[in-house]
Amino acid sequence: MSFAGKNLRYLRRLRGWTQEEFANKLKIKRSLIGAYEEERAEPRIEVLETIGSIFKLSLDDLLLKDLGDTKGSYLAKRRASKLASGTHEIQFVPVKAAAGYLAGYADPEFIDELNTFTLPMLAPGNYRAFEIVGDSMLPTPSGSVIVGEKVENLEDVKSTNTYIVISRQEGIVYKRVVKNGRAKSKLMLVSDNPAYQPYHVDAEDVMELWQAQMVISKASQQQRWDVNQLANLVTNLQDQVSTLKKRMN
Repeated sequence: MSFAGKNLRYLRRLRGWTQEEFANKLKIKRSLIGAYEEERAEPRIEVLETIGSIFKLSLDDLLLKDLGDTKGSYLAKRRASKLASGTHEIQFVPVKAAAGYLAGYADPEFIDELNTFTLPMLAPGNYRAFEIVGDSMLPTPSGSVIVGEKVENLEDVKSTNTYIVISRQEGIVYKRVVKNGRAKSKLMLVSDNPAYQPYHVDAEDVMELWQAQMVISKASQQQRWDVNQLANLVTNLQDQVSTLKKRMN
């Protein structure tokens, strides 16, 4: 009995890919993915080899093992190996993986498949890196990678510090978080670029918070601000925060 079709569906969902996205990566028609997953056709050997290369699996694994039900799968073994090494690896979530991350952030197998790197200057902790786009946090340029440390409890949020905020409504955003003692059910998210207005998210809507520890960007992308720009930025932010606090009170 071949588990190829079932494993294809499992691996695709693990990455959060649509059938169209998976087909594009394999350079085949989307209809073939559907046929394979519904076991109306057997994948060609070259397709299986490509999948094996993507997921670091052998043909035997793809054909003879039910990857979705096997607790001691290659994914579990890889996680155990990483933990045993004592290396604090940082999983990297690029923009193209953002949609998949929202669906799989709590799935250890999805997280295990993210690319990783290490930064020796960081203290021990639970870190993750996110690529950001847009100019709402200038002078932090679009395309920067924010390395954040996991915040386990909203009570530990330090007001006005920068965080990667992951919520059901807003997705993955990089903002300053302002807490209001009287409105614990909401968090105010503020951009460093005064052209963007602050807004609120419901605390119960927040799935994860990562306090920014490092910003990684290309040297050619670094923005420079003069003293007048910085003064105007601070003034605008203070005015926006004061106005919002008055409205909330």
